[in-house]
Amino acid sequence: MQSEFNFFEQWYPVSPVEDIDPQKPTAVTVLGLRLVIWKPKTSDYQVFIDKCPHRLAPLSEGRVDEKTGNLMCSYHGWEFDAQGTCTRIPQAENPELIAKNKKNLCAVSLPVRQENDLLWVWPDANSPQLAEETPLPLSPQIDASKGFVWSSYVRDLEYDWQTLVENVADPSHVPFTHHGVQGNREQASAIVLEIIESTANLIEANTTGRFNTTITFEPPCRLEYTIRVGNEGKQLGLITYCIPTYPGKSRIVAQFTRNFAPTLNKFIPRWWSHIKIRNQVLDGDMVILHQQEHFLQERQSEESWKTAYKLPTSADRLIIEFRNWFDKYSQGKLPWEKAGIEVPQNSILKINNNRQELLDRYTQHTLICSSCRNALKNFQRVQVFCVGYFVIIISVVANLPDAFRIRFGLPLMLTGLLSLATFAWLKFWLIPKFYFQDYLHPEKY
Repeated sequence: MQSEFNFFEQWYPVSPVEDIDPQKPTAVTVLGLRLVIWKPKTSDYQVFIDKCPHRLAPLSEGRVDEKTGNLMCSYHGWEFDAQGTCTRIPQAENPELIAKNKKNLCAVSLPVRQENDLLWVWPDANSPQLAEETPLPLSPQIDASKGFVWSSYVRDLEYDWQTLVENVADPSHVPFTHHGVQGNREQASAIVLEIIESTANLIEANTTGRFNTTITFEPPCRLEYTIRVGNEGKQLGLITYCIPTYPGKSRIVAQFTRNFAPTLNKFIPRWWSHIKIRNQVLDGDMVILHQQEHFLQERQSEESWKTAYKLPTSADRLIIEFRNWFDKYSQGKLPWEKAGIEVPQNSILKINNNRQELLDRYTQHTLICSSCRNALKNFQRVQVFCVGYFVIIISVVANLPDAFRIRFGLPLMLTGLLSLATFAWLKFWLIPKFYFQDYLHPEKY
């Protein structure tokens, strides 16, 4: 009998390291487990189960104490060191209370690593030795010694892990779903896809056509494209990590890599590529996949995906291979019950028709991306400056003596109008892109 795939005894990248604020705890969810990321003063980032052992208050609402560098619960002030050991209980009548009850008073610490600019967590606290022995699912394309450069992106999504894996494993949707952003529907053509390897731990496929591409799925999360351009050794890579967070929700951590044009990364800010390309790509998928997931669940209450889906082309072969893997090694479902989440059999998630919520860039991305978060703050400051400058200029010009007003009034008013135009551009064009942009496929000509 085939052994079941253990989703909890795996490494998951929860965030690019550069997007984590080292000054305060950060909440994150993996496989239904609420976790907290925090950084002690004298060591690297740590990840705990997001519950204080005292009264189960969320440690992610706590703070890193300035004096001790430990994680302090904001409910009663209990403190924990990098290993999760309780170091202080303000209410303790006897200092020996902590020493005598160390094992019972600990926060639950999880194995954690930093590699390839990502923070990785092992969500099973009971197998630290196995975590130590298990290699991270790293991409060979994140390698500066071979001339590669890369940038990262993270976003929370309003559809399930299996839907995310399916979508990333499907190159044939790009010319249509992402027309005008990353593809062109007029140039769409048949994709010949061949499965090279399919085991419990790896699925690999090759495609031929305009570019020679290898697609690799290393369960449960690494789904990678290696795209070879021309015959000069140029290579593009899309490395995605598909993170199951909660039923009907997931997180994508992506790295975009290439071994040519390295200076582009120095001149193009992360936030610009996020609002112009990365967010648009995910926006283009979001509503479609959210509803598709609902319709598949409706059909699966009565039949298998094998009859619900119609998959006649070579381009569909990787979807078939993934679905067969999911059925064979995980019975076609994620182990939510191990995280205490009850998902009734044949349950169907409701469709959310609120596009503002489905395409909420601010909550799903801006808040958890340091580049976009800081850029937004800076642009909001510029807005305030522009309004203040305009008001000051109007006041100055109005109070100038007539001789000076004739000479300097017009140039000063022009700078004030330029400031007002900048304010309007920020308010009505740039800043909204950090919050919400509707994506209407019928209008993508």
